[in-house]
Amino acid sequence: MDRREQAALLLALRGSSRPWPEITVAIEEAGSALKVIDYLLTPAQPTLDHVDRDLEAELAGIEQEIESWSSEGMRLITVLDEQYPVRLMLVHQRPPFLIYRGSLDLQDERSVAVVGSRAASQHGLHRARGLATALAQAGWTVLSGLASGVDTAVHRAVLDAGARTVAVIGTGLRRNYPAENAELQQEIGRTGAVLSQFWPDSAPAKHHFPMRNTVMSGYAVATVVVEAGEHSGTRIQARVALEHGRHVFLTPEVVRGTSWGQAMAERPNTTVLENPEHVLKVLDELTTELPDLIHL
Repeated sequence: MDRREQAALLLALRGSSRPWPEITVAIEEAGSALKVIDYLLTPAQPTLDHVDRDLEAELAGIEQEIESWSSEGMRLITVLDEQYPVRLMLVHQRPPFLIYRGSLDLQDERSVAVVGSRAASQHGLHRARGLATALAQAGWTVLSGLASGVDTAVHRAVLDAGARTVAVIGTGLRRNYPAENAELQQEIGRTGAVLSQFWPDSAPAKHHFPMRNTVMSGYAVATVVVEAGEHSGTRIQARVALEHGRHVFLTPEVVRGTSWGQAMAERPNTTVLENPEHVLKVLDELTTELPDLIHL
């Protein structure tokens, strides 16, 4: 996509008083951020101290900023770019832009999110590694959130299998959270992708992580919840995945140990897992029914 168009989209997000979803829809309907930038930056209620903006200067400044991200190995993609992940484009909560290190791959059309508790048990970590390895060896891209516990075990297992993993993070790419996963984040960025919907310097914030879970769900064909507590943030991803029309896999421990797991196990599009081979069998059945989104 034209760098000026990308700059216009970012300028609209930063400079408009309108909500981001409204801005995104206006840009998508116009097919161009430049076409609607004047409208988006005009205050809904003009004030007496309003001063006309130097749009050319502002756009040039953001273009330079995007170039500086690129020089650090960060790539920008927006909802107007052909490379924007197709499955994510189909969900209502799609972010207007993504910034990533590594590469986006058509292989990611066959991706599964494997998530769970930060304070996971040894049994939960063992199960997470087994599921991630089985998925990786079967040719699936495995997503997780780079958090402590289950997420870390998942990413490490996929890397050890020599396969592709994508980390969807709740901070900007210049941050490492948790700090002890800095090296793991770098390794994933070299061999797969680290994906963020936040500005590069964004620090961790409580409201970021549900947003991150929503993107992970939208990006994937299905979500596997390995281990989670009654009030775990992981339940948000499971709930949103069902709203997205994605399949949800729950381990027996999640079903037995949480009221939301028990309720979700009774819902359509949910499977309670018996073993790693079970998830592969169900995924094979699901993907024979899915449309080929790559050529849309």
